[in-house]
Amino acid sequence: MTDRSDSFSRAAWSRLKKNTSAIVALITIILSLLLCVFGYLVAPDHTPNSNRIILEIGGKKPGYKMHFLKVKKEKPVEKVNFFTRLLEGQEDNFNYVPIVSWEKKGDSIVVAKYIDDGISEKQVFAITQLEESEHGDFVRELKFLLGTDKFGRDILSRLIIGVRVSMAVGVIAVIISLSLGLILGALAGYLGGKTDDFITWFINVVWSIPTLLLVFAITLVLGKGFWQVFIAVGLTLWVSVARIIRGQVLAIREHEYVEAARALGFTNTRIIFKHILPNVIGPVMVIAASNFASAIVIEAGLSFLGVGVQPPQPSWGLMIKENYNFIITHNPVLAIAPGLCIMILVLAFNLLGNGLRDAMDVRSSE
Repeated sequence: MTDRSDSFSRAAWSRLKKNTSAIVALITIILSLLLCVFGYLVAPDHTPNSNRIILEIGGKKPGYKMHFLKVKKEKPVEKVNFFTRLLEGQEDNFNYVPIVSWEKKGDSIVVAKYIDDGISEKQVFAITQLEESEHGDFVRELKFLLGTDKFGRDILSRLIIGVRVSMAVGVIAVIISLSLGLILGALAGYLGGKTDDFITWFINVVWSIPTLLLVFAITLVLGKGFWQVFIAVGLTLWVSVARIIRGQVLAIREHEYVEAARALGFTNTRIIFKHILPNVIGPVMVIAASNFASAIVIEAGLSFLGVGVQPPQPSWGLMIKENYNFIITHNPVLAIAPGLCIMILVLAFNLLGNGLRDAMDVRSSE
């Protein structure tokens, strides 16, 4: 049995490797997972939630450059260890002051602080107030590759950290939906009778409720927040899993090996989990990829409507909400960039799901 399973897995992987779009999608998903883990090490803004606010440079276009002084904060910020920084980021030990020009005079630096285009203000800072760079100077130039939002936060950094929300909601939603869907679908398909009638009725009732309305109701009960919306999304996606698993189990339960297991006196639980469910892993993987994509879209929609992830936690849907006014003004990239990220990640999971479906179809091996 193990040899047959290994042989099928190798054949499926061989077919999947020939699917260029599925492999590109898989690489995209792997890169997204790496960004989830190492986001704070990669992002230009490594502060918690990439929430470095510099109001003077709000709403700037991609490629914007500005010189800054790093002015030390009155109270030093405690340095966190590597793993805490990896998980939560590191607070800055200084404030960023945008400047147009500067001049060193003795033990002070006189600067023209940037206020707005064509507007500046003269300020004087003691050198002891400033953070010195590794080159021995006090002025640094920063480039914002995708521009800044209305609060002056780096869009690229928030996109990088925001991928955590999309991937996390997908993982949690898939775990919840697969757990409920597999159990209820398997029980309905294998036991039949009144159990099947009741579970099917319950599935149809939940299926008839619009997804967003059901998520709204669950969110209102659980409250707004990071984890609440993940659970709410997961509790709405199990129905499609249960319907597919029920159909697969109905077809498999009449096979000879299931009849043999019954004849040997195996319990229903052992037959379902040891003999039936391992044989529906193909459809499960396909529906998991589809649910992952659906969870990302639902979370983005909820965040856009204000009932998902709450500020300042970066979320692609929330970023669209905060910046969609710029679409019809001078800087549409602020809203288009997170929209493109959602589209690319959802497309990747859908393409991977299609690739898995084809790879696990034994008829495609011909």
